[in-house]
Amino acid sequence: MDDRSAVMETCDRMGWHTDLREWAEVTALFTDKVLVDHTSLLGGSPSTMPAQELVDSWAAVIGGYDTSQHLMTNHLVTVDGDTARCTASFQATHRLDNPLGSPLWRIGGRYRFHLVRSAGGWKIDEIAMTVLWAEGNQGIAELAAQRQAASRRPAG
Repeated sequence: MDDRSAVMETCDRMGWHTDLREWAEVTALFTDKVLVDHTSLLGGSPSTMPAQELVDSWAAVIGGYDTSQHLMTNHLVTVDGDTARCTASFQATHRLDNPLGSPLWRIGGRYRFHLVRSAGGWKIDEIAMTVLWAEGNQGIAELAAQRQAASRRPAG
């Protein structure tokens, strides 16, 4: 597979494995530490964190949805030796049946990735999400996190 295709596949696998709740596979797509910028959705500042911590934070919310679907398209890839950049348009749909409103929350925007070549293939070491629009019930994110936390508590 050529570098451009391999970079695109690495980025696409992030959404694919996330939607399937295959958290070990998601973690394996990242370098040990990742620069993360989700400020357009969550506020705050970009930060560098261990890949496992990032994926655990996603699992704590996304794992509580009934389902999710992350789609990426319009990939623009630049490879420079052992580093690459990929920008892609995305739509992320989240579904959680609930008694307090719409079961859907959808966001759209752009992902910006920086990747490095490793012995195991391309790995993401930076990810930035820029949200351009949203629709539906954002409140289901909190309900999903509560549901996921409750499912992890010991019975009794």
